[in-house]
Order: sequence, then structure tokens, then C-alpha cells
Amino acid sequence: MSDIIQLLPDAVANQIAAGEVIQRPASVVKELVENALDAGATEITINIKDAGKTLVQISDNGSGMSPTDARMAFERHATSKIRSANDLFAIRTMGFRGEALASIAAIADVELRTKKADDEVGTFIHIIGSEVKTQEPAGCNNGTNFMIKNLFYNVPARRKFLKANSTELKHIIWEIQRVALPNPDIKLSLIHNGSPVYDLPPANYRKRLVDVFGRSLNQSLINVDEDTSIVKVFGYIGQPKYARKTLGEQFFFVNGRFMRHPYFHKAITQAYEQLLPPDTYPSYFLFLELDPEAIDINVHPTKTEIKFENERDIWPIIHASIRESLGKHNVVPSIDFDQSGSIDIPVPKKDGEGVRFPEIQIDPDYNPFDSEKQFVERGYSPFEKDSAGQGRSSSPGSGREKKNLDKWEDLYQGAQLKLKPEPEYRESAIHADDLYANTPGQFSGKKVLQLKQRYVLTPVKSGLMVIDQKRAHERILYEKFMEVLKSDSVASQQQLFPQTIELNPADSALLKSILEDLLSLGFDIREFGKDTFIINGTPGVIDISSPELILEKLLEEYKTSPVDARSKAKEQIAASLAKASAMDYGTNLKQEEVDHLIDNLFACATPNFSPDGKKVLTIISTDDIEKSFSK
Repeated sequence: MSDIIQLLPDAVANQIAAGEVIQRPASVVKELVENALDAGATEITINIKDAGKTLVQISDNGSGMSPTDARMAFERHATSKIRSANDLFAIRTMGFRGEALASIAAIADVELRTKKADDEVGTFIHIIGSEVKTQEPAGCNNGTNFMIKNLFYNVPARRKFLKANSTELKHIIWEIQRVALPNPDIKLSLIHNGSPVYDLPPANYRKRLVDVFGRSLNQSLINVDEDTSIVKVFGYIGQPKYARKTLGEQFFFVNGRFMRHPYFHKAITQAYEQLLPPDTYPSYFLFLELDPEAIDINVHPTKTEIKFENERDIWPIIHASIRESLGKHNVVPSIDFDQSGSIDIPVPKKDGEGVRFPEIQIDPDYNPFDSEKQFVERGYSPFEKDSAGQGRSSSPGSGREKKNLDKWEDLYQGAQLKLKPEPEYRESAIHADDLYANTPGQFSGKKVLQLKQRYVLTPVKSGLMVIDQKRAHERILYEKFMEVLKSDSVASQQQLFPQTIELNPADSALLKSILEDLLSLGFDIREFGKDTFIINGTPGVIDISSPELILEKLLEEYKTSPVDARSKAKEQIAASLAKASAMDYGTNLKQEEVDHLIDNLFACATPNFSPDGKKVLTIISTDDIEKSFSK
């Protein structure tokens, strides 16, 4: 029997390794920027086109490479960071595996220009699919310049599954944030399709946070600083009132390296316990410094999973430092024991004098239905003069006989006792008439109960129907928006006073990518400077009292939506806007609003599920109810 096991060619092995190291254009940016930091660069410029699919160019002013080092850098497991296995336990550099450049060269067209400061000329290397095409001397600036073209050109399956440009750009921005925050002394620039996204000058930690996430973040930051023999914890956390409904501003860094750590994240969330609004997450930007021998970075090629030798000791330190910082800024409610028994309301005096209530004088015989003419016919004027000549009010019961009071019921003869009340709507998105069916639904008029301002209960033939009011409203709005997108005939409600909103670069790039679809939905939003937009109009089909809040919620929902295909872009926007515009839990609905909600829910094409596939209603059968009582 012949042997069947053989060694793979280097090009194939590099393509296989690239699948784990280089997952998308953001992975290329991460690896090359980290190499620039390890080379001692103080200025790094990232220039990308088509979210990195066409071009990723990264230049730095670092130490550069010699001709031999430049060629060796593209070999697998070639690195200058470590020499032996023991070095893995004292790593201070960002990279150390020696796999990134070999993986990138296997799946892209790579051009490298590099020069050391004391060399007269630099080196130019051109590699396509792990094959070296050119290596020659070249004139270039000190440092290193990488140009990565046509990423995944020879791996069509991987290129096919890349997301839309807005999504890929979002991941690149996230990687830049993870490098920029722990290195505030480095000048960083990010340019996408010729437009600057980030231009970050050297600064301190707080200024770098504001430059990355926008000026609105500055007012919410609380300083954290705790130094112990085990770990040093410093950075900033956000005030509870500025907490957001989605994750995105939660950063852990250990020795300058970004990491994910659910265990430490729990320490922070527990420190915020009973301080956050429902379903929100606090912002935090925490930096940990400890002995490199106490951590293990060599867990995953992405190096975002880190194991700690004494994480059970670090957990209470993080928790206590957060609680202390919140307490220093009077965020945590304090108890004043000296004033705990005081009452801040007026109390009766000790001499026994009680509170004197106002006296109200009434005339039980006064008949408001007697006209002035009736008073005159009875022989007296409604306003008579007293002995002093002053006017005084007189009534039939003041010393005179009561007349016509025994037939007072006749005044109500023919009146309708069961009056239909005029509908009273609260200020919410569901009071717009065009959101509801014009014909009465099959559930109108039935007994309906709202439970905990969250669910709507109504009897049906088979038992009891329970409807999630928020998800039901999302379904109604989603189908309304989809009809608007198909018809392209939505009217925009212009704002009397246009509102200005400032976004961070990631949200700004996302908003620019969906502005055209938002315009078809009825939004009138214009760019107004860098990362600033003016909201001139909103969709006329919904009542929006706070356009900037709806827009922020829309972007948050859009970022977390699982739908990402280009053909589904409009559906994704409609679903995100429906979730952002729908009523919140805890909204008290009147009977008319509940009727409208149920009628329009069952007029939808898919009433059973929300736009993101969650169940809207369920039916508790009569048999299940009877079984619960028979036990």
C-alpha cells in the first residue's frame, strides 16, 4: 500500500493559516498597526479604499528593516519579538507569533517599502500569493510602508462572505480604537476613500477618549485610579445616566493590549448594580498593568483572550475601585445618619394647636339651572341691595319658599346616560391615525387588560391570548415602513427648529452609508461639518418628539442587527427604525390605544413575530389553565 500522507506546499499552508489570523480587512489593519507600534513608530497613517477590500496602506516612521529582515519577515514563524519559549512569559510587544505577514502575503498582492534611518537606500519587495515577484533597492522615507491590494483575491469563498463596506469599515474603526486608546502619545490617522475618519494628535488618556468618541463623552467620564501590589487599575468609567442600550464602549486593556474578559466585565456590572436604567450597559475604559509573567497571552491567534494567574484576586480590586469612584462623584446614594430621622414637612406645634382647615360655605338649595328670568318671575332679583346699598347675592333658599325644586329630575329628561367618551391619546408613536387599520378589527370591543404595562391580555376562543405590546408595535411599524420604502411616496415632516447631532466617527460613517435609504423613509438629514449632521425633517408617518434620540437608537439597533446582506439593507433599516420608534415597556395604554394596537397587529402579514424574529404573542389554552387549578 502506497503512502498517502504528504507535506502541504508552503503557499497552501499559509492560506490555511491565514483563515485563522486574517479574517477580514480589519485583521490586516490590526496586525500591521501593531507591528508599527513594536517598531517604535510615533506617527501611523492608515489609508483604505472600499473598506479595505481594494487597498490597505499603512505607513509609519518606525525603525524600518534591512533588506534581509524585510525578506525574512514574510516567512512563517519568523519574528524578532522572542527567541525561546521562556520569552512567552515576559512579552511586552504586541506581536510575537510571526504569522501575520506570511498569512497576508498568501492571500493578497503585497508591496513593501522600508528603510532604516542609517541606511542610504531602502528596500522594495513585491509578493503575490506567497510568491516573491520583485526585491530591489528603492528610495523611500525612513520607516515602513505596506500596500495590501485585492485582499482574498485567490480565496473567492472568503471574499464572497465579506460584509457590506459599512460593516467592514466599522470593524476597522473598532481595531483603530483598540490601538489608539492605550497609546495616546501616538499620532494616528485613518483615511477612507480619500475622506479623513480619524486624525488623532498626541494627547493624554482623557483627551484621546474625547477625540475618539466625541465631545459628548467628556461630561460623563469618571476617573478611576487604584494601585495595589497585585495590579494597577486606572482609566475612566461612565456615569450611570449616560449608559447605552447596546455594548460598544466597554474596553479592557492589559499592559497596553486590548482584551475581552467576561469575568472582569461582571465585576463592573455588579458595581453599577441598582444604578443603571433597565437594559443598559455602562461605558468603561480601564487599563490594567501587572507583571507579564502573571498572564498568558498565547491563547488564541487574535490575542484578545488572556488568562490571568490570580484573576480571583483582581476581580474584587476592580469591583472596589469602580464603587469607590462612583462614591467619590456622589453617584452612589449615601446615607446621612445624622438626618435619617428628620422630616422635611411642616408639623403641628407642641402647644396642641392643630392644623386649621379652610372653611367652605355652600348653599345646598342653590339651583344652577334656574335662569335669571325665573328669578325675576318669582318676585326677586338675583342681586338685591342690602340696607347699606351693597350688592349681595340672593338665592331661593334664603328666607323664601323653595319653588320648582320637586321637579328637578325633569332637567335631565332625554339626556343620554351612556356617553361615548372622546378618544384621548397620549403623546406617543402609536397615536398617528395612518398607522392603524381603517376598518374595525375582530378584537375591537372585547375585554382587554394591560398587565404590568408590558403585556396585553385578551380572551379568545381557545383560551387567553398574551401579546407583548412593544414587539407588536415594532411589527406594525416595520410593515408600515416597508410599504413606504416600496412606494417611495413618504412625506417628510419638517422641523420648526432643525436639530444638530454630533456622532463618533464609527457612527458617522455608518450614517453616511444609509443616508439615501433614510431619505426614502422621510428623514431629511444633511452633513454639517466633520461627524456633525443637521436633522431638518422626520417621517410624517410617526410622531417623533426627539429626533436626535430616535436617530441614535436607530444607529444602535442597526449596528446590532443580524441582517447584513446588501439586498436586505432596506429591510434592516426598516426593522431598526421600527425598534427605535416603538413604545417602550412601561407605557400605559388607554382602551382606544389598545384596540388600535390589536386591530393593526392582526392586519399585518406576519403578526406572530417581530421584525427580528421574536415571538409577539402566545395563547394559554383553557386546558392549561384548568390543569393549573386541578393540582
